Parts: sequence; C-alpha cells; structure tokens
Amino acid sequence: MNIHTPLPMTKTAPVAAAAGCDRVQRTREGDECGLANTARRPEAVRYAADRSLRQRLQGSALLLPLVTAMALAGCAGLPDQRLANEALKRGDTVLAEQNYRQLADLGYSDAQVGLADIQMETRDPAKIKQAEATYRAAADTSPRAQARLGRLLVAKPGSTEAEHHEAEGLLKKAFANGEGNTLIPLAMLYLQYPQSFPKVNAQQQISQWRSAGYPEAGLAQVLLYRTQGTYDQHLAEVETICKAALNVTDICYVELATVYQKRGQPEQQAELLKQLQAGHARGAISAQRVDSVARVLGDASLGKTDEKTAQALLEPIAPGYPASWVTLAQLLYDFPELGDVDKMMQYLDNGRAADQPRAELLLGKLYYEGKMVPADAKVAEEHFKKAQGKEVAADYYLGQIYRRGYLGQVYPQKALDHLLTAARNGQNSADFAIAQLFSQGKGTKPDPLNAYVFSQLAKTQDTPQANELAQQLEAQLPPGQRAEAQRLLQQEQAVRGALSQNTLELHALQEEDGEESL
Repeated sequence: MNIHTPLPMTKTAPVAAAAGCDRVQRTREGDECGLANTARRPEAVRYAADRSLRQRLQGSALLLPLVTAMALAGCAGLPDQRLANEALKRGDTVLAEQNYRQLADLGYSDAQVGLADIQMETRDPAKIKQAEATYRAAADTSPRAQARLGRLLVAKPGSTEAEHHEAEGLLKKAFANGEGNTLIPLAMLYLQYPQSFPKVNAQQQISQWRSAGYPEAGLAQVLLYRTQGTYDQHLAEVETICKAALNVTDICYVELATVYQKRGQPEQQAELLKQLQAGHARGAISAQRVDSVARVLGDASLGKTDEKTAQALLEPIAPGYPASWVTLAQLLYDFPELGDVDKMMQYLDNGRAADQPRAELLLGKLYYEGKMVPADAKVAEEHFKKAQGKEVAADYYLGQIYRRGYLGQVYPQKALDHLLTAARNGQNSADFAIAQLFSQGKGTKPDPLNAYVFSQLAKTQDTPQANELAQQLEAQLPPGQRAEAQRLLQQEQAVRGALSQNTLELHALQEEDGEESL
C-alpha cells in the first residue's frame, strides 16, 4: 500500500424550584418529591394546595415550559441546574448532561453552556465542534459563553488570525462583565500568537494586571514562567503568588505542591496536604483538585515522589470522582509495589464502569507492553480503539501496533493515519515513529523526503535517538530535494498551528469551580 505525502487537515435556570422540590423530598422520607403522600392529606388541604399552585402558574407565563417539563417527566425528573453543576463537579457527566439538556431545550443559556462544557470534556473533535457552535449561539447574551468560546479559540489547533482577535474580544468582554478565568487564557493568547498581536508585550500586560490587583494576574505570571521554561528559576515567586491566592484559587495547591516537590521540602508539603484535605472535607475544594495534587506527588520528573501519600489521597475520593480510579491505576503502573495485578484490574474496572477513556488507554498499554498481564496486541488494539478520539496516546499506540506488525503484518497506511493524528494533537513521540516508518520502509517503499520532514519535527523531543536520526536523514537527503523538504516541513508546521505543550499548560492552570471545562 502506498503512503501518500501528508496534506494539511485542517436565561437563568429554575434552580430554586428544583431545590424546593428537594426540600419537600427531605421532609417526607420515602416520597417522590413529597407527592406520594398526597392521597393521605385531607381533601380540603389538597384542593387548596392544587388551587394555589394553579394560580401561581397562571400568574407567570415564563413558568409554562417548566410546567410542561414537570408534566412530562414528573417532579423526580425536574431539571435542576444546581444539581447538574454539582454532578459535573464530581464527575457524574451522565446526570449533569440529563439535567443540562432538559434546561437547554427550554432555552436556558447557562444550561446550554453547561451542555457544551460536557461536550468539551469528551475530547471528541465532532463534539468539540458542536460545543463551539453552542457557545456561539449563547455568546450574545451570556458572559459565561463568551469566556468559554474565547478559551476554546485560544486552544483551538490551527486557529486563524481572525479567530485570535475574536478570542481577544470575547475574553475582554467577558472580563468586563465580571466573568472569571479570562486573564489567564488572554495571556496565553498573547504568548502563543505574538505575530497576531505585535503591539502587545505579554510581560508588560501581565505586570499591568498585577498592578491593578486582579487575582488572576499572578497565575498569568506563573503561566508565563511555564511557557518560557523559566519556572524553576522563579520558584520563590511562584510560592509567594500562590500562597497569597490559595484561598481564592485552588489551582495554587497544585503549584505549591510542585514547588515543594522540586525543592525537596516534605514538611511544607505535608502542611499543604493537611490544608487540602481539610478544604475538601468541608466542600471548599473539589475532588478533581485533590486528584491533581496526587498526580504531582507521583510525578518523578518533579523530584522525590511520595506515591503512598498520593494513593492515600486518591482512594477516598475515587468512589465519588471516578477519574481517580484511573489515576490510582496509573500510580500502580508507575509504582508496582503499591499493589498487585488484582488491585490494578479493580481500579481499571471501576474506571471503565464509569466510562473513563483513560482506563481503556491504560489497559491497552498493559497488554501492549505485557506489563502485569501477558502481551496481547489484539486485546491492546481493542482497548485503544475504545479510547480513540478521547485520548491522544490511543492513536499513537494504534499506529505503533500497525507500524511494527504486531498483528502479524505491517499496515503502513493505517500506521501513518494514526501516528499523524497523534502527532498533530501534540504527541511528541509520534513524529519520531513516522520518521522511522518513512525511513525504514517496512511494508512500503522508503520515502527520504517525508522521513526528513518528520525527523526534523521529532527533534523537539531533544532525545539522543531523535537527534541522531535527524542528523542521519539530513545527510542522506539529496541536495535537489532540500527546498521541497523545507516547503513540506513549513506546511506541516502551519497545519499544527501553535498547538503544543502550552495548550496543556493552559488547561492545567484553569480556575475550576465545578463548571469550567476549558
């Protein structure tokens, strides 16, 4: 099968009503929103209550859609945005989507935004496109939608210059309307696309925000240090910024945990974790944030790990926050001494039962590598396919299975398709694999031109293997093909736009309130 030269891809919801229903339910244990015992009430009281309800409903035409929803679904199915927000915060996307969708169908813009947030969480390109359309539809009247759409455009791969300026306008408008989490993505916009904003100096803009006393400005400074690769040189400032903002921006728990781990300060780390657990116990800090801190503790690239403490943080929250089952499994993958294969499978089964694509990805890796279970490429392929479109690495591993012939033969075109998708979505090691595919010619004719292009892209990994392959292929490239090779390289870089680790850092620095998704 021939491999072709890659081409460029290029209204407020009725919370109070539903909450009132919850209060009735609590006063009549065993009833469905307090209605099951109606037959036991005196007739006069019941008729009076019914008449009063009719009068209130007739007096407000705005409630008619809600009455219709109640008639169709019953009180137990009454859509509740507060319930949806809380469900999303603890990772119950099914319940959140059910409530958001009903309210969105009734025309409530906040619920439409919430529904789009869930679509963003899937990481499915088709659903992300739907989310963008939903945000746009609500952006004229909803500052929250303005902020969401602005952040989406900042992180959008291959976004146009017009979209860059649209994102700036949306984020500034949302900020002026009092919406939080706008300055950080605005700073990222300036950092990622300086050519679109030649008159803006990102550091000067952040300094102005800090002088004005905006709470997000400190985190924007931290983001700049991460983006410029100078984070380690500013640990003291990061600590100062995040200590001051800890009570209002809980992402600072992650930053402080990172600082203390890099410095090797276990006493300060232990005190921080006490604050974290106390905040979570009183409901001030989400399980998602606890999960994020646990990941820091298990990250060997940040310094000496504390995997046992990470496991102790995760196990109590996993039943209510299913994503933590997969974080526990990853922890066990990295530190096998924390458990055995039965414990690993228990964690992964719980994650898969909650439709966590990371669980499918990790289970696929176990069978791909033969770690803790017998190697089985076919089983690995099945699990990677279930994670495909939601986890970037799934395409990478599928590409490697097809490139290496693990299923009995090499499938070069399938390998290229998956590896290119992974590379264009930020999987750095995928470029090296593509360069190998084109240079080795397994199952296809060697292509030195494309081999050179992707070996140059793979140099961003800065590994000895990638640098050695790039030098080797550059020496082998005929002089007459160099101009064409440079054209293809620039073309591929343009396709990818500015999608890079900066986008991941933007996501990591989000101020989450249980409703933020991007």
